Amino acid sequence: VWRQDFVLAARAKGLSRRRIVLTHVARNALLPLVTMLGLQSAQMLGGSVVIESVFSVPGLGRLAQEAVASRDTPLLLGIILTSAVLVLVINLLVDIAYAFLDPRVGASEAGA
Repeated sequence: VWRQDFVLAARAKGLSRRRIVLTHVARNALLPLVTMLGLQSAQMLGGSVVIESVFSVPGLGRLAQEAVASRDTPLLLGIILTSAVLVLVINLLVDIAYAFLDPRVGASEAGA
């Protein structure tokens, strides 16, 4: 990001290094990080079944495994619904973070 034109223009304007980092560089560098955090959180939820079974930790994954073993369909449907809502909320938070970090994202959706 340091070699992008907008950072060079900010340097040419005489902005302080701190302001360039906080205003220009950090916002653009955080976009891939926010994306990966959103993807990893959904994968963590999916991998909880294995982790909770191996380490005997009570949680949604272990509860889902026990519901499958005992053929408890209503409980399993509740766990799947809860997991789906969690993934949707995480994706919503990632989209909100995108709109906050990159003004172009919010502007393109507002005009559509």
